[in-house]
Amino acid sequence: MKIVIIGGTGLIGSKTVERLRKKGHEVLAASPNSGVNTVTGEGLPEALVGAQVVIDLANSPSFEDKAVLEFFETSGRNLLAAGKAAGVKHHIALSIVGAERLPDSGYLRAKMVQEKLIRESGIPYTIVHSTQFFEFLGGIAQSATAGDIVTLPSAYFQPIASDDVADIMTDVALSAPINGTIEIAGPEPVRMSDLVARLLKATNDPRKVIGDPHARYFGTELDDSSLVPGDHPRIGAIRFEDWFAHAPLPRH
Repeated sequence: MKIVIIGGTGLIGSKTVERLRKKGHEVLAASPNSGVNTVTGEGLPEALVGAQVVIDLANSPSFEDKAVLEFFETSGRNLLAAGKAAGVKHHIALSIVGAERLPDSGYLRAKMVQEKLIRESGIPYTIVHSTQFFEFLGGIAQSATAGDIVTLPSAYFQPIASDDVADIMTDVALSAPINGTIEIAGPEPVRMSDLVARLLKATNDPRKVIGDPHARYFGTELDDSSLVPGDHPRIGAIRFEDWFAHAPLPRH
């Protein structure tokens, strides 16, 4: 089976490409560097020739509200139009748990526009809502740092390892489209400020973490249900401690 992965050289994309190739599938890792650009449309029709499955893992290079909306809108339209023309049988996209509950975030509003385009495209689809990745904890800390203080929401979230995400994306790619959404999450809910504090302590990072219920995450205030999955999510196997033991992190 030919599977095209848009954003196939990124964190989740590269792991998913590797897993699907090991199972004997023809996988094209598409990205602007390989001559496939979903924003300009360059290389898209050629990349999708003969593809049965498309996995959209593309992400906006800018997180500014207007730029991110333009990216997901333009990229989504171009990819779906090319997919329809090529006769793609299953369109899969990775989105974010809680996106529909947090309209104050420009990034999450843009993801909802992307999802709407998929639902209305007429192509059979599966949308995977994932919680945050353990790999992004350092970036979350960095974005909330002023001096040596990191001020983060004290709300719960339920982060997942990228290896678990790639396993599930592989499984979805080889399954029938559900024309709906599945949620995936890590093994346990934890307060965002607490987990980042654990990470910084474990890497001997001197910054101090302050948990604030009003601190914003991607421009929006969170409550304890904002970033955790609903009923019956698919749960990853890798716990924070196991992920941390093998993560290539700087140990200060």
